[in-house]
Amino acid sequence: MGVSVTGAAPASRPTAPTPLDRVIPAPASVTPGKSPYRITRGTHIRVDGSRETRHVGEYLADILRPSTGYRLPVTDRGAGGIRLRLERGGSGAEGYRLDSGPGGVTITAAAPAGLFHGVQSLRQLLPAAVEKDSVQPGPWLVAGGTIEDTPRYGWRGAMLDVSRHFFTVEQVKRYIDQLALYKINKLHLHLSDDQGWRIAIDSWPRLATYGGSTQVGGGPGGHYTKADYKEIVRYASSRYLEVVPEIDMPGHTNAALASYAELNCDGVAPPLYTGTAVGFSSLCVGKDITYDFVDDVIRELAALTPGRYLHIGGDEAHSTSHEDYVAFMERVQPIVARYGKTVVGWHQLTGATPAKDALAQYWGLDGTSAQEKERVAAAARNGTGIVLSPADRIYLDMKYTADTPLGLDWAGLVEVRRSYDWDPGAYLPGAPASAIRGVEAPLWSETLTDSDEIEYMAFPRLPGVAELGWSPASTHDWDAYKVRLAAQAERWEALGIDFYRSPQVPWPAS
Repeated sequence: MGVSVTGAAPASRPTAPTPLDRVIPAPASVTPGKSPYRITRGTHIRVDGSRETRHVGEYLADILRPSTGYRLPVTDRGAGGIRLRLERGGSGAEGYRLDSGPGGVTITAAAPAGLFHGVQSLRQLLPAAVEKDSVQPGPWLVAGGTIEDTPRYGWRGAMLDVSRHFFTVEQVKRYIDQLALYKINKLHLHLSDDQGWRIAIDSWPRLATYGGSTQVGGGPGGHYTKADYKEIVRYASSRYLEVVPEIDMPGHTNAALASYAELNCDGVAPPLYTGTAVGFSSLCVGKDITYDFVDDVIRELAALTPGRYLHIGGDEAHSTSHEDYVAFMERVQPIVARYGKTVVGWHQLTGATPAKDALAQYWGLDGTSAQEKERVAAAARNGTGIVLSPADRIYLDMKYTADTPLGLDWAGLVEVRRSYDWDPGAYLPGAPASAIRGVEAPLWSETLTDSDEIEYMAFPRLPGVAELGWSPASTHDWDAYKVRLAAQAERWEALGIDFYRSPQVPWPAS
């Protein structure tokens, strides 16, 4: 409830535009200019004739119209205003150039994804109130100058565990929109685990209807129909994120084992599981039906997934002998290839023989044994690509401090600076820099039940992971980054994003 104080001056809105170098992730190159561009009632969004460019233009208009109150027609005619254009050049599939001056803003890219990423930078250059869904006073200034930008790594991922707790299509879409703001380009969905199977498989229907009927703590669970999953894939694609589905195996499989007795070595189905322990379940490696099951699941999931990758898990298979694990991976990896996908697995996959072009996702700690790190590095030297997800750096479900009400602490406490302050290119001893494909921030959901809780654990750490994946190593500086990060708080508030106000960050006074 507002209180009027007689004689108090009205709060004035800042009129200076946001500097070009305030963006997260930090751009590769910034050249400040002089006069800004001002979005007005007469501004048009000008696109070339391509369907993709028009799609990005309409996306931008949908963001700007509610807060500005302007019509902002998307058109392929005229000059000036905000211009989006595709032009062959050296910016790669995701790079872009943003030029701003009194006459307009032009975003140029070699591919539609680059235009979309350029739009995210433009969003951040506008006042945070641009994110609101009601008309705001403005002014809507974009600083003058040029950004030339291209990502350091091609894999900039976020994983959402929908198995421990189930999240609806709308909740996943909300997270996708938050990831897109920071130029994340992979959404890894952890679709199966001991506590729940979350994707409908026509040839094994009880996986979803029975195996998906619960979650941690015994709630109702849930699963995605094939139409639901296609909608997530479509929506992610509209934000230039590729969905990487994961079916974890041979461990983390109790939901499947409970659904079909014949997948168990003794032919007896265990009860559904709602706890949080790991490592107790395993598919029966010696049974042929196991591979019929895997083939059916991968075939149906691959057919739903236009992206290149399919994740087969492979971690914490403590109930599977080493010999069985190696034999299982030797049979399963070719199945993935048969259906046109490239294998991704947790880094335990390097204990077997990774398939050609496979990626290993490293989730070890700073303190992981030198022997285990060297096994992963040796695979990297042998051609296996590495995606870095060190648990004591960028597992977003780790508590910030001992007092954090959500999350776990088995990998340690991970404050904001710790999650940002490391170099992916130099992290894994003995792994060639060329083998590092990028970074991914997993968010496991043992303790998370809704979007507010997802956001509280992801923010403010997620933008830092995005910067590690996108920005040149030369831009990496905690003291400068924490100031840019603090400036994001007003935008998150405008978007309704819950976040942790880390004392390490100089947040503006509310």
